Amino acid sequence: MDAVDVRRAVAAARAVGVGAGYDVGDARVVHDSDRVAVRLDPCGVLARVAPQGQAAEAEFEAEVARRLEEVGAPVGTLAARGGARVRDGFVVTLWTYYAPAAGEIAPAAYADAFVRQHAALRRIELTAPHVTDRVARALREVDDPGRSPELPDAAREFLGGTLRALGAALGADRSRDQLLHGEPHPGNVLNTAEGPLFIDLATCCRGPVAFDLAHAPEEVSAHYPGADAAEVRRCRALNWALFSAWRWRAADAMPDRERWRSEGFERLRAALAASRRSEPDEPAGRPGRPTQPGPGRKT
Repeated sequence: MDAVDVRRAVAAARAVGVGAGYDVGDARVVHDSDRVAVRLDPCGVLARVAPQGQAAEAEFEAEVARRLEEVGAPVGTLAARGGARVRDGFVVTLWTYYAPAAGEIAPAAYADAFVRQHAALRRIELTAPHVTDRVARALREVDDPGRSPELPDAAREFLGGTLRALGAALGADRSRDQLLHGEPHPGNVLNTAEGPLFIDLATCCRGPVAFDLAHAPEEVSAHYPGADAAEVRRCRALNWALFSAWRWRAADAMPDRERWRSEGFERLRAALAASRRSEPDEPAGRPGRPTQPGPGRKT
């Protein structure tokens, strides 16, 4: 958010916290991206503030958190008087604040948290989109020059072909699909005194566990029982294709977007190469193995 919106978001967070009955003497931004995270003290509550247009997403996230807390999942929980509230053009949810633990999460601990999270997700009933729905949304951005006007033609062809091939491969067999976190990269896993906790639950979707594992550092899947290494590599390539598609949207507001546009394609090409090396030779045109050359840096 820009500086003006951040100030307004902090004011909304403070007002919602006070309105919920919390003692709010100080409000400090701890994270700023498409949403703003504001620590409210001395009550020790974390307010997450998003534009009002994301109200449905915030309500969905709160519902996922409630259900997962009920079954003992390793997730960040809503504050006692949390829930989504609209205030001054923003939607605000109140969460428990967790002080960060020192160091990084060890791969084995990350994998153990995944095992417990996936087991908990299998225990709840929830309507959620499939991963391939996310692919379809990305393709709408890539295929329409009006939505991604700066994407060069060669890059558009490469990225669209990659998304179609990997999406088709992922959707071909849904027999092992289950509810997933959807984006459990390290930024969405807190290292706390209580152990790793998953946050940002609005990305919950359905698909194979490999899609979740592909968001984590590469060493993690080696500690996850029964993980299919080849499938994880394909999903890692798909993740970078999705990431690249979002960066080329005209409406994308990610900081340092130009660098991430270039680096996204570099990571995508590397992930595709790793995926191909891990698979046996197969007939050309197999889903998941796009053959178009990757684009160079846009100038």
